[in-house]
Amino acid sequence: MKPSRSDFLTIRGLRTHVRHWGREGAPKIFMLHGWMDVGASFQFVVDCLQGDWHVIAPDWRGFGLTQRAGTDTYWFPDYVADLDAIVRHYQPEGAINLLGHSMGGNVAGIYAGARPERIRRFINLEGFGLKAATPDQAPIKYRKWLDELLAPPEMRAYPDRAAVAARLQKTNPRLSDERAAFLAEHWSAPNAAGEFEILGDPVHKLPSPLLYHVDDFMACWKAITAPVLWVEADDTNMWLWMGPKEEARHEVDRRLSHIANVTPKMMPDAGHMLHHDQPELLARMVEDFLAGD
Repeated sequence: MKPSRSDFLTIRGLRTHVRHWGREGAPKIFMLHGWMDVGASFQFVVDCLQGDWHVIAPDWRGFGLTQRAGTDTYWFPDYVADLDAIVRHYQPEGAINLLGHSMGGNVAGIYAGARPERIRRFINLEGFGLKAATPDQAPIKYRKWLDELLAPPEMRAYPDRAAVAARLQKTNPRLSDERAAFLAEHWSAPNAAGEFEILGDPVHKLPSPLLYHVDDFMACWKAITAPVLWVEADDTNMWLWMGPKEEARHEVDRRLSHIANVTPKMMPDAGHMLHHDQPELLARMVEDFLAGD
């Protein structure tokens, strides 16, 4: 495996962990992980990159080794502001190569529309967004949020890292033993009782009271000026909550139509964690795309 190194910054008041691979001074790729994941999750893709790259992968607030916010709710715009601060720290000027998976892809899509001049090329790995909400859902969402604030969630504990790895393989049967063991090492840590817990603030499990206004997010996608590579796994289940398969497919394609310059790709033999399932193929897709003018 290619060696990585850690950096800790104070980002908007929180001690933030950033993982780096590659040579300082090499062309940069910022990689953003998804929900309940960590920056180290990109190790397998980094191992397959053939070029000279400096990969920068932060842990989002409340995930991995980044400090927890200490609040009872995580607000999505905070991730966008954190990203802006991280980019300004590592590349104060010019356009960057940006890759985001799932939640990280959604954050990156907003950022790429808000600061289009700062994006050279954008790779979105299944950052579909959520199902569009309707105003009549607001009272229900607020009630659910208020009720769940009364009983804060907890993270399940595991007896050892082998059990964590087994849990990861249950969720994703494509994970090899070696990859599952690596992820378990970076995805969990011992608690006071000597058991292992996932490195994620359990508050992340609470539902947001805010409605998902899809038109707002599509306006951000429409404002993106950089070329976009959209990568979707052929065995994903991430968009099925939008409705029946044909209806959901139509909605995904409708959303993609808001991006002016998008190249869609389908990843064979992969589920939602496609950067774990097909890192070799994904690395080739990324480098081919970044090599464009």
